[in-house]
Amino acid sequence: MNTYTLNSGSKIPAIGFGTWQIEEGEPAYTAVYEALKAGYTHIDTASVYGNEHGAGKAIQDSGIKRENLFVTTKLWNADRGYENTLVAFDKSLALLQMDYVDLYLIHWPANETQFENWESINADTWKALEQLYTEGRAKAIGLSNFPKKYVEAILKVAKVFPAVNQLEFHPGFLQEETIAFCKSKDILIQAWSPLGSGRILQNEVIVSLSAKYGVSVGQICIKFALQEGINPLPKSTNPSNIKANLEINNFSLSNEDIQAIKNIGELGFSGLNPAEVPF
Repeated sequence: MNTYTLNSGSKIPAIGFGTWQIEEGEPAYTAVYEALKAGYTHIDTASVYGNEHGAGKAIQDSGIKRENLFVTTKLWNADRGYENTLVAFDKSLALLQMDYVDLYLIHWPANETQFENWESINADTWKALEQLYTEGRAKAIGLSNFPKKYVEAILKVAKVFPAVNQLEFHPGFLQEETIAFCKSKDILIQAWSPLGSGRILQNEVIVSLSAKYGVSVGQICIKFALQEGINPLPKSTNPSNIKANLEINNFSLSNEDIQAIKNIGELGFSGLNPAEVPF
């Protein structure tokens, strides 16, 4: 699989397997195991997903050497702050049955609608991630759902720059300002929900491109992210779709078709604005 090189020097597989909304236990185990069998080497989970144990067990049972895999997990909002972060990280490692992760992210920024001291909360949390990075227990560290303003606040205090910023990104929701800023700072953008919602998969532009290239609408969305220099994290529990989401090397979208996708109006946005979420 093709890779991106992070500013930490780590290489990250260009397509990852997302596990948001996959239940713990058999569903998570089976989905991750099928993904590994299909050829994914990049697994993305999070504390709040509640499926770290199932994902970790599938990785253990896959027979793939740990050094050949890239595993990400994330700190949940209730565990922000320096000491809390270190404790939460240890819990995640125990659930994953690992002694390190390849990437550890702050899942959502503390925001000003909840905290007057949101900047210091995020700074203290980032300091803990830097400690984990220094110890080598997190091979790379980064952010998730951080708009430009919140990234800038982290960069003011960071001794180690974030390697990634994981954002909602898909046709119909492009977050151009934040993405352009992160790229200018050598911060890789990861795309959660790269296929958007069902409305995206029924959009006439995407459907027409699917017919033109002879691929699925999901493959169009994944290829779009890759051609924009973004690291997509598609999720599926269907073995055929899990496999198909990796099979995107036999076509390239033309510049005109890329622009047609960019011209789709806002569509499929989850409604989760990091500056306003109450959790």
